[in-house]
Amino acid sequence: MASTEPGERLLRLHGRTASPLGEALVDISAIAHNVRFMLKRTNSEILAVVKANGFGHGAVEVAHAALESGATWLGVTSLEEALSLRDAGIRAPVLCWLHRADQDFDDAVAADVDLSVPSAAHLRAVAEAATRTGRVAHVHLKADTGLSRNGAPPEAWPGLVVLARALELDGLVRVRGVWSHLASADLPGAETTAEQVAAFEKAVSQARAAGLDPSLRHLANSAAILNEPATHFDLVRAGVGLYGVEPVRNRRFGLVPAMTLRARVAVVRSVPAGTGVSYHHAYTTRRESSLALVPLGYADGVPRSAGERAYVWIGGRRRPVAGRIAMDQFVVDVGDMDVNAGDEVVVFGPGDRGEPTVEEWADWAGTIPHEILTGVGTRVPRLHQHPARPLPCGQNKERSSA
Repeated sequence: MASTEPGERLLRLHGRTASPLGEALVDISAIAHNVRFMLKRTNSEILAVVKANGFGHGAVEVAHAALESGATWLGVTSLEEALSLRDAGIRAPVLCWLHRADQDFDDAVAADVDLSVPSAAHLRAVAEAATRTGRVAHVHLKADTGLSRNGAPPEAWPGLVVLARALELDGLVRVRGVWSHLASADLPGAETTAEQVAAFEKAVSQARAAGLDPSLRHLANSAAILNEPATHFDLVRAGVGLYGVEPVRNRRFGLVPAMTLRARVAVVRSVPAGTGVSYHHAYTTRRESSLALVPLGYADGVPRSAGERAYVWIGGRRRPVAGRIAMDQFVVDVGDMDVNAGDEVVVFGPGDRGEPTVEEWADWAGTIPHEILTGVGTRVPRLHQHPARPLPCGQNKERSSA
């Protein structure tokens, strides 16, 4: 059985065996739970958003877990992310939604990746790729319904759907979907949500009036899946909720956090009262105390801005971060606790034992959980903890991977 104790998983670095300074344990059963939980809240299909390396959790592992649990689509931002899923052998439908109009779409069209199209220039570029590859390009036309970020604005939408229909008749594209993105679904009862639903329905009607027949209309994000059933249509997109972050502030629906960021104490030292700690001595011990050095820093995703407010879990208790978080390390004031080098430190986790959560770290840093999760650095290995699966010999084994 593969170990999931921090520091016990060995890495091969330049021919040498080394123990990681920290690691992100990803509970695949939590991903599976969250997909099944959201499926119970909708009659629509679910697209699992695995952009940004699965919000830092590992895109391929999360994609497999989501598909096995009932998701039917995957969503990514970049062409590179989409093609990486294909290179990993994933054949499920993939939607890719952020591009420049002058990008080369040939590989994506050849790999049967669905492409979001927000403008006539994008659509023409995708059609050219279809011509070169001899394949029909599957597209989802994106309408801007009020986010004012990406997508065709109302004045450009009629021209886009007419062009799309012409290219369909030419056999170059197939408009599989029409979609948009919500601005305020995390704010229950927001007027903008109802306004966007109305704008979206109008865009769909215009597309159909132009002769298009999109089978997938999608508008809802994680917050809307749980909070706004009128937004669900044919497909919903599970983003941060997939990873167990409750998407509607101050409401708990029952999602399970999937990531635990942890390390082991590197050094412990005793200091007298009045000892200044870390840069500029922003923290000073009030009494004789012990300081534990944790080998993670802002290069690993521990936000520097949280330093003066943050806590970690060590020795079964919350203890404060002492002073500024540095690039590679930070200090914890453990008081008179019996803490030793090698002891586990949980930066954030599900919160079941009382450890800080990613939402708390986001509050301490003045940001959102999405930024904390995606900020966990590349030198932190991901350890994927899978549910036990029966093997042919009748034994069970836990699979782990970076």
